[in-house]
Amino acid sequence: MADPVQVFRSLPDPSLFGFPPSNAPAPIPPVAVPASIMRPFNIPDHIFTAALDWTVPLTIATLYAVTVKSLNIYNKAHHKKPWAISKTRPFFAFVVLHNIFLAVYSAWTFWGMLGGMKRSILNPMGPDGFVGTADSFCRLHGSSGPGNSVYYEESSSSWVSVVQGSHIVDGLPSRTETGRMWNEGLAYYGWIFYLSKFYEVLDTFIILAKGKPSSTLQTYHHAGAMLSMWAGIRYMSAPIWMFVLINSFIHSLMYFYYTLTAFSIRVPTPIKRTLTSMQITQFLVGASYAMLHSFVTYTVPITTRVNAVVKYDAAAPSDSVVPAVAANAIDSLKNYILGAAGAAEPSAVPSHVKTTVIGETRYVTQPCIATTGETFAIWLNVLYLAPLTYLFVSFFIASYVKRSNAATKISGKKTAPSVNDNVLLAEKAGWDAAKGIEKEVYGGESMVNGSSDETPLTPSPKKANGKARRRA
Repeated sequence: MADPVQVFRSLPDPSLFGFPPSNAPAPIPPVAVPASIMRPFNIPDHIFTAALDWTVPLTIATLYAVTVKSLNIYNKAHHKKPWAISKTRPFFAFVVLHNIFLAVYSAWTFWGMLGGMKRSILNPMGPDGFVGTADSFCRLHGSSGPGNSVYYEESSSSWVSVVQGSHIVDGLPSRTETGRMWNEGLAYYGWIFYLSKFYEVLDTFIILAKGKPSSTLQTYHHAGAMLSMWAGIRYMSAPIWMFVLINSFIHSLMYFYYTLTAFSIRVPTPIKRTLTSMQITQFLVGASYAMLHSFVTYTVPITTRVNAVVKYDAAAPSDSVVPAVAANAIDSLKNYILGAAGAAEPSAVPSHVKTTVIGETRYVTQPCIATTGETFAIWLNVLYLAPLTYLFVSFFIASYVKRSNAATKISGKKTAPSVNDNVLLAEKAGWDAAKGIEKEVYGGESMVNGSSDETPLTPSPKKANGKARRRA
């Protein structure tokens, strides 16, 4: 007999793809707590809600794109000449502080989110198995454990739970209940991370100030990140945790790297390659992971306690109690066989009736994603990452074909390459594709060859003829 508690694939309900998505439920602000290093300030409820109005990211993203386009035209008209301010020490100091701030902030976000995930995600080897893990990844509200979640039911326009007595306060999930991602940190760190996407556009203006062009893909990347993060937090969509956690970790390393290169500190090539690979992997894996949520369904055991009437003989031991249902069935059988006289025969031992509480288990099937808003956020992220994935594949194919033709020409062999040769070619082509994506998205900042757009803190001393003087 198949285990009734399981995780399985299923097609999403077509009704979840309605557009525009429902405005309900409203995003739930994090509860105020005493100040600490990991929670240095509280977010007022009205500010939390106002920042998640759809006009905020759309307006800022539009202004950003128009401004970048205009400055690209300006730089081209001036032959890509660096702006005067970009050659000053205050500008250099600003760039360094900008990188340090983003490195520290990203590390802080990662650490806070990591703690929240550790408190929220159930171990698949624990008593609840993979169902417990799936439930903790899929449902953001309620108390810990399969079936204890609180989720929004669009058909009834209310927050509900399959377990009676769940933590629903004034019609909303409790903001103080622990054990689920939203209250454990995603609401707080995710909201601030969403706002950080507005600040990160300064990367583009630093590049423009140096007279360099900002690629269309870079503009798309920053504008798309604003909208994708907004959707994930606004609609409290489960997969958004991955972008907050993983992206903050990668950014902490990336901006730390930029800070080092600004001071001409050499970073080993293997580390540069690892950072580049991590950047590209988050794009490729993130879309697949988010999309997977729409196709996951699982069953959870729900145990409820009910009052049952039991009938027993006064002289019988306590462990021989017969449930009332069974006793009534026996009486009915006697009545059928012996007739009314047999059924009416009094028992030699007087019978007693009492009420007891017994557990009753039923199995409930739950989809991982329950609202149109969550679905919208997931597929907006998938669409946002699709061009980056397509570009990576295009770079990979072009590089693989080019390297394969070059290898054949050098060797002079027309036989098919060996498996090892193909693996090596694929590895190099993948690396070329990663470098191509990085150059397009991050505006020419290269982690591969160690170059950086930052000016060294102390310029190399020069002779009168302009040639660099050899250092001692």
